[in-house]
Amino acid sequence: MKPIRVWAIARKESIHIVRDPRSLGMAIAIPMLLLLLFGYALTLDVDNVPLIAWDQSGTPASREFLAYFTGSRYFEVRQFATDYREIEDAIDRGDALVGLVVPRDFAEGAKSLTPVRVQAIVDGSDSNTATIAMGYLDAISMAYSQDILIEQTRRVVGKAPGEPIDFRPRVWFNADLESKNYIIPGLIAVIMMVIAALLTSLTVSKEWEQGTMEQLISTPVTGPELITGKLLPYFAVGMLDVLLAVLMGEFLFDVPLRGNVLLLFGVSAAFLAGALALGMVISIVAKSQLLASQLAMILTFLPSFLLSGFMYAIGNMPPPVQVITYLIPARYFVALLKGIYLKGVDLEVLGVEAALLVAFAGAMVFLAISKFRKQLG
Repeated sequence: MKPIRVWAIARKESIHIVRDPRSLGMAIAIPMLLLLLFGYALTLDVDNVPLIAWDQSGTPASREFLAYFTGSRYFEVRQFATDYREIEDAIDRGDALVGLVVPRDFAEGAKSLTPVRVQAIVDGSDSNTATIAMGYLDAISMAYSQDILIEQTRRVVGKAPGEPIDFRPRVWFNADLESKNYIIPGLIAVIMMVIAALLTSLTVSKEWEQGTMEQLISTPVTGPELITGKLLPYFAVGMLDVLLAVLMGEFLFDVPLRGNVLLLFGVSAAFLAGALALGMVISIVAKSQLLASQLAMILTFLPSFLLSGFMYAIGNMPPPVQVITYLIPARYFVALLKGIYLKGVDLEVLGVEAALLVAFAGAMVFLAISKFRKQLG
């Protein structure tokens, strides 16, 4: 492999990228736009759940109970109902996700410590949000029950009872449990996988469609030199995308970057090389820009989005699907990014994932070189 030939091919491809505004737009603007859209729109946090309350008791005790919900950041009391019809209409229209019905005997029950049945009607059409909202309802109700029990005991005994268990939970790595802190690193992996494969999926197929491949074949440039030369400009563009994504995560989304920055760019380079080479393989096999772009989208976006552990926990997937996830390179990149970003760990912990990414990159480059033939037909 002669470096001067590789440089000539790389220079030719770079000039083409600069002269083609669509390529530049797809290479730089689209990843940033996707990161902005997903970063702001995609959140798993459930706050300010709309709630409609029917306070049948109308006593200070029931109002104090409802204040536990209005005072939390998890619920927002949108409306007070006077019958079940209003609750049903509010949930049907989507104005409320939860309907809370406080019975008439609430104050008497709370005073005598007799169990009172408070009804919560939850819209289950969004099962995930409904499950989280039910957890909030249960936690707030238990907090209120505990407070009135302590207050009643203090009045009788003269002092508040001690708690049998002093439970002190502490969350590591993402103390505020903000979903953006793990969504943004995962997004970088998914976006880079899709964009990188799309970029190179058009390179060789475009040469075939425009009839310029015959000219390349007639030159002394060998297959490995052609593949390497075509990959280099897109690798530089991809690393620029990684830099911009990291800067956006740091300064726009305030995602903590606790690990080694050089390690972050090192594993990104390995992942990017593999994804670009995968796009090159698709381009060589398809020989059509339309077919190559469609194949690249199907083979990268869905597996990366659904099976990488970015959105859904791999441990909760059926066993056969868990086995398939081992074939998705984004799985290892997502694990590396989350480990570097949130945990600040290095290769001592993430060595296996990093080695698999390097192996993926080497296998894809070898496959691209072996698939390319300098012959017509």
